[in-house]
Amino acid sequence: MTLLKSIQRGKQPLPPRLVLYGTEGIGKSTFGSQCPAPVFIQTEDGLAEIDCDKFPLATSFDDVVGYLNTLLTEPHEYQTVVIDSLDWLERLIWDDLCRQHNVSSIEKVDGGYAKGYTHALTHWRHLLSLLNRLRLERGMVVLCIAHARIEKFEDPEATAYDRYSPRLHKHACSLVCEWADAVMFATRKIRVQTEDAGFNRKRGVAFGIGKDGGERVLRTIGGPSCVAKNRFSLPEQLPLSWPAFMAAFTGTVSSVREGQA
Repeated sequence: MTLLKSIQRGKQPLPPRLVLYGTEGIGKSTFGSQCPAPVFIQTEDGLAEIDCDKFPLATSFDDVVGYLNTLLTEPHEYQTVVIDSLDWLERLIWDDLCRQHNVSSIEKVDGGYAKGYTHALTHWRHLLSLLNRLRLERGMVVLCIAHARIEKFEDPEATAYDRYSPRLHKHACSLVCEWADAVMFATRKIRVQTEDAGFNRKRGVAFGIGKDGGERVLRTIGGPSCVAKNRFSLPEQLPLSWPAFMAAFTGTVSSVREGQA
């Protein structure tokens, strides 16, 4: 067989690889619990009030790898793996590197000079490889949850500005966001009203739109306010719920299959 016969044609819909990040308490873990037959790999202790299946709290990077290998090799009926959360997982990666190099800080790994963050990418690539295998070999949806941070973005075409991004080191953040099929920012819909602050000054006051201080939404396309992307032609904004995401995602998958027919 020549290599030409191994060429794959057309689009090949697969379970999505998702990164969902947002502020504390916005509903990220609840979103994960709505996924089809989910099992959580918890790296932080925050699932006590959520009805879900979960492995014991991971206290090392080896624990996380062991749980993923269990899902790869043992019979089960889970359809989604949820890592909650990536930023606490990053601490486990750093702890593992510190132990290997017998140092007290990631900044001191391999003599310092930020080498520790580069070494951490090897751990991240191993993790993402296992998640890819779960997706391809076991047909599982992959959802990675992270908290949000505000970073200053140096835009070469405009003045620097602040935006939300996953709370990861910049090298890890770039790797994970590039790997994911969709990076979605969970937030609330708000409006800003200008009012008089006295002494000829104005100030902006934010108001939530909808119930409970603002409707919770997913932003799926990046912009000046947040890091986001998707490969599915999703709407720019969706309600923060798995059914709403699946309704939009299924529509894009259906369009792909119709185009192949």
